[in-house]
Amino acid sequence: MTVETAPTAPQAPSAPPPAAASAAASAPRTAPLSPAFRPELADRYRREGHWGTKPLGEVLRAVARRRPEPPALVTPESRWTYRDLDAASDAVAAGLLTRTTLRPGDRVMVQLGNVAETVVAYYGAVKAGIVPVCTLPQHGVREIGLLVEHTGARGHLVQADVPRRDLVAEGQRLQETVDGLDTLIVVRGPAPAGAVAFDDLLAAEAAALPDLDPDDVVAFQLSGGTTGLPKVAPRRHHEYAYNSLAWAHALELDEDSVVMHPLPIMHNAGIAAALQPAHLTGGTFVLAPGADAETVLALVERERVTVVPVVPPAVAIRLLDHPRARDTDLGSLRRFALGGQRPSVELLDRLEAELGIPTQQMFGMAEGMFLYTPPESPLWVRRHTVGTPISPADEVRVLDVGTDDEVADGELGEMACRGPYTIPGYHRAEAHNRNAFTADGFYRTGDLVTRHVVDGVPYYAIDGRIKDVINRGAEKIHAEEVEELLVRHPAVHGAALVAMPDAVLGERLCAYVVPAGTAAPTLDELTAFLLDQGLARFKLPERVEAVAAFPLTSVGKVSKKDLRADIAAKLEHEGSPS
Repeated sequence: MTVETAPTAPQAPSAPPPAAASAAASAPRTAPLSPAFRPELADRYRREGHWGTKPLGEVLRAVARRRPEPPALVTPESRWTYRDLDAASDAVAAGLLTRTTLRPGDRVMVQLGNVAETVVAYYGAVKAGIVPVCTLPQHGVREIGLLVEHTGARGHLVQADVPRRDLVAEGQRLQETVDGLDTLIVVRGPAPAGAVAFDDLLAAEAAALPDLDPDDVVAFQLSGGTTGLPKVAPRRHHEYAYNSLAWAHALELDEDSVVMHPLPIMHNAGIAAALQPAHLTGGTFVLAPGADAETVLALVERERVTVVPVVPPAVAIRLLDHPRARDTDLGSLRRFALGGQRPSVELLDRLEAELGIPTQQMFGMAEGMFLYTPPESPLWVRRHTVGTPISPADEVRVLDVGTDDEVADGELGEMACRGPYTIPGYHRAEAHNRNAFTADGFYRTGDLVTRHVVDGVPYYAIDGRIKDVINRGAEKIHAEEVEELLVRHPAVHGAALVAMPDAVLGERLCAYVVPAGTAAPTLDELTAFLLDQGLARFKLPERVEAVAAFPLTSVGKVSKKDLRADIAAKLEHEGSPS
């Protein structure tokens, strides 16, 4: 499959003040460049037509010029045509360059939820050449601060009306404590002294936007790295556009498609699997404010949604359990792709039999690679695998764990991948990159898979993870990050965070602790302590188990396999009738 990007470049608006234009043209980057694709691979991807010659903002603008009046963005409270969205994001781009000190190449933390302003801000930053660092409102001050330092971010976009959080105050606190973070932009609320109101950016006069290189980084996504904070995955204009267009092709999106996303939009899944695929093909994107069943059902029925990509099983279970589900008209749905964690065969069967929703599985990562089960594939494939790669240029190997040797089809191994939209390395992580990538550039995903070849097509079944990451719904929680904070508690001598099974979310978090004294801290005490340390709420343990000592493996490491088995047995016993 060859995906062509827009052939025409936009006409520049009126010029900005001379000082602003000069600064935009000569601005230095604030952090080292991220790893680039190998020259031979880059040449191949261009030659084969996978990469276009235009930066992402110009590709989006070309669609808006072709289809100015149809709806581009719909939320429960607003509707935007392509003309509206293009003009608003142009204004934000101009405002970023003329009303702040940010310049092309700078990084900006984006801590916004599922509101229309998030889409406008993201596209505005992309057009200005300012790199969004895609975070979540749920991230704590500690996490944002460390990511600011790692990416060299100078800007911080925060949403003022996030429930139960004061992100504006947190943003001000970060400005005072983190060197280089000098621009706070407030969305959906008043800006305090020294900050910039998002509405002021929207009101900016037209300005000449920079000529951007499609080889440049367009966004930083947070990945499911192995330890500590998430690694930062640099996505580039040409490959991010191709990722979205290849996925759009797999889903058969067109101008009549209505794509809805109910999970955090700034996730890679939200941008690369939903937002950009809808807009690069001229369809309508429906942004749900949340994943509760009532909202999802109402928007599907009202907007005649045709495609819902990357639905975690937890969301699907809530739909099945909702009393209105069987009375809601879901007949417009033609694609409902489940990802995030492996759904049960029973769940897939029930969605189709009880709600008439045509299901398929998918697998994706912030680092790039997408797989999916085509609707025409055999039933066994659609039920028991996450499918086949979406691009003919995708390469997948199944390696014997800890080696570069490939295993035979049907045998379990670690998935490694390479392709025109899979990153060649993490940002500023040279030591980690040496272990995370093979000598010829294949990314070691840490996922245990089995390749099954059916009718000549390779399909991959996910059978576990090597990495110590807990998948709570659609959120990846790094055990080591939480453990490092747990052992700071004065009453905790040792800590191990493991997954405990959950029928809705797939996995929840259980903290095993070795007390430093006679009594272990309670769950409430640990919760308060971790929140005070700046940990995000979605990473908090949901159960605490005290043990005198941890079980160990033959090489002296904590046996998390035994801990997972222990908590699973306890849950089963607690759930059984007395």
